[in-house]
Amino acid sequence: MMYTELSPKQLEAMLWWAWNDTKNYDAIVCDGSVRSGKTMSMTIGFVLWSMKNFNGETFAFCGKTIDSLKRNVITPMQKWLEGIVKIKVNLSRNFIDIKMCEHTNRYYFFGGKDESSYQLIQGITLAGVLLDEVALMPRSFVEQALARCSVTGSKLWFNCNPSSSEHWFFKEWVDENSEKTSEKNRLHLHFTMDDNYSLDEEVKKRYDRTYSGVFHDRYIKGLWVLAEGLVYPMFDKKRHVLEDYTPSADAFYYVSCDYGTLNPCSMGLWALEHNKAVRIKEFYYDGRKKGVQKTDEEYYKELEKLADGFNIQFVIVDPSASSFITTIKQHQKFRVRKADNTVLDGIRRTSTLIDNDRIFICKCCTDIIREFSLYCWDSEKLHEKDTVIKENDHAMDDMRYFVNSVMLRFLKENARKEVQND
Repeated sequence: MMYTELSPKQLEAMLWWAWNDTKNYDAIVCDGSVRSGKTMSMTIGFVLWSMKNFNGETFAFCGKTIDSLKRNVITPMQKWLEGIVKIKVNLSRNFIDIKMCEHTNRYYFFGGKDESSYQLIQGITLAGVLLDEVALMPRSFVEQALARCSVTGSKLWFNCNPSSSEHWFFKEWVDENSEKTSEKNRLHLHFTMDDNYSLDEEVKKRYDRTYSGVFHDRYIKGLWVLAEGLVYPMFDKKRHVLEDYTPSADAFYYVSCDYGTLNPCSMGLWALEHNKAVRIKEFYYDGRKKGVQKTDEEYYKELEKLADGFNIQFVIVDPSASSFITTIKQHQKFRVRKADNTVLDGIRRTSTLIDNDRIFICKCCTDIIREFSLYCWDSEKLHEKDTVIKENDHAMDDMRYFVNSVMLRFLKENARKEVQND
């Protein structure tokens, strides 16, 4: 993205450390919607501040993973700062040296992907740290990074898109009504897409359509909100349930499976064509309710019945169902793909597809229709991370496996072909 004009909010995020009314803050927190220019303005500001005030010191760039940090910060930073500083990159050892005028400083890269990550940053002495997407990092890693900043004059730089209003970072660094936040000597800047003058109105509208439900509140409106109520409130029987459906000759067929022995086993047969997917048949069996458990072989026979008459591309199965995967492979009739069972990203993707009329359900699929009206966020326990109630979720899970593992890739490939044919 080319930034031809900076907004007042972006300028403040970039130069707050040099302005008389804000330079005495110890930290800056920039939160808000996606594509608002937070990362760009903070990254430039972080480098300019550190190069102006220090020479021969060590700093840190932190991301969820080092790969995401390189993609979102380090690589574009070299274009943003071209002609202003000289950057020497050592990707194999995960650091860069930056020179401006007579000053040279070193910047290490760290990834805070899990609770063990804090060990990676232990022992180093820093003059400042920038944490990109801090809400995605474990608290232990963030607090260890802050503890490393012991050089006189060091400052802390945070940016993120909002998460749950129960998230520890919101309560301790963002929430203006929190006692913990009031103890922090920090500048808080809240961004929206309107703060990015490089986005035209059509692009903003496209992003507005990209997210639904709680994810729209967070990523577009920039709100820290609790995930509560139905997970898929946008699902509408009148709109998304089909009375009659005949797949076209171009349709591809897949089966997605959430395997269970005591818990229900749910399988869905999907027709995927053009820009939509339709669940045309399903199998659903609750061994606990029936009082009789089925074996892997019995479930395989149900899979054959479900798929009878259709050329199945893949059977997509939860990777934890290793015995059932083995059974399917032994019969050498269907190709098996282990599902991408990412939960929150999968729910976000599925929400968007439903809201944009890309997923439909045939009326004969009564169990997934029933689960749509029962599948809820767990808002009672006030988790820091979003969680769903693990009930009435088996057809929901097999649908998410299908979206994560097949549908998104199919839609992207179709879009690419359409562009090439224009």
